[in-house]
Amino acid sequence: MFLPSLIIYVNRQSETNMQLPSFMEVYQGLISTSSISSTDPSWDEGNANVIEKLDCWMQSIGFETDVIQVSDGKFNLLAKKGTGDGGLLLAGHSDTVPFDQGRWNFEPHKLTQADNRFYGLGTADMKGFFAFILEAVKKVDWSQQSKPLYVLATCDEETTMLGARHFTDNSPITPDYCIIGEPTSLVPIRGHKGHMANSIRVTGKSGHSSDPALGVNAIEIMHEILFAMMTLRDKLIKEYHHPGFAIPSPTLNLGHIHGGDSANRICGCCELHYDVRPLPGISLDSLDNMLRGALTEVESKWPGRIEITPLHEPIPGYECQSDHPFIAGVEAICGTDSTTVNYCTEAPFLQQLCPTLVLGPGSIEQAHQPDEYLGFEFIDPTIDILAKAMHKYCF
Repeated sequence: MFLPSLIIYVNRQSETNMQLPSFMEVYQGLISTSSISSTDPSWDEGNANVIEKLDCWMQSIGFETDVIQVSDGKFNLLAKKGTGDGGLLLAGHSDTVPFDQGRWNFEPHKLTQADNRFYGLGTADMKGFFAFILEAVKKVDWSQQSKPLYVLATCDEETTMLGARHFTDNSPITPDYCIIGEPTSLVPIRGHKGHMANSIRVTGKSGHSSDPALGVNAIEIMHEILFAMMTLRDKLIKEYHHPGFAIPSPTLNLGHIHGGDSANRICGCCELHYDVRPLPGISLDSLDNMLRGALTEVESKWPGRIEITPLHEPIPGYECQSDHPFIAGVEAICGTDSTTVNYCTEAPFLQQLCPTLVLGPGSIEQAHQPDEYLGFEFIDPTIDILAKAMHKYCF
């Protein structure tokens, strides 16, 4: 069941403008159209079908649209309503993560209503956001519009953020402001940490454990690396501090390690995976230099045996200055103070175009979880906030 006020509104729209897609039609269409992105080729499937639907719906409510191919089977959609310079960009990603069917109690690719919630893959993170945009557009009287409204749907946010990177590098627009609709429980987010993840592979020389001189033990070299990494972790905590974050320093996590194959063999190979979440203002090049510099002594001792490889392209930290008028304006619309978070979004890239905030319905706790859902209590407030933002920044 919808909330009562939304029932009234959707019925009124259907009576006066039958050709426009309903909220439920859009939401169901988004969730039922699979658009999984994954670094595992067996899961990765592209987003062409969901972009095609969004393109059609956007045109039906008066947007000019442009579908941009980013790579094979991967597309961005840029929609524009109105003319002029500046304006507001509403952005989000059209892909989802994979899912474990055995852990879901609902069909992932079906919009199910139960317990005053919408269940389905992408309901919160975050294809459902586009249904709210379309509904807010229908609520606004556009006769006095003076600046354009843009809607951007990107590809591959859940893997490489290729869509946002590509759009930023080739953007045909310069909006005044941008809101990214990731699930924030409708709390404006003005900053988040970045993310860098690498593997460190040590290649030793295997041999029989009865004579250590026969080989080079990769685990022992990795022990030296681990000490250097923990020393660097302490250095990051000591030297970098941002009081605007609940965890005010960069974090370095040693997440995965594997080496060797038998107790009676000298370990010939050992691999460590780690991640770092840098604060805004720490450049990725500087961070990479710090990480590699921490291993200089070990690499000198063991030349040619240590290899560092990125697990994915790094994501910088992001921050919209807390005294920026855009923050005050969105806080006033939401009736909520802005804050910072530790997870990553496309904001560091879109921030290169204009001041950017992250704000959307649903909880981040639902992201990447079985039985992902968005509560009905977000429906009317989200539509209202988006409509007010459109009016404030496009009129």
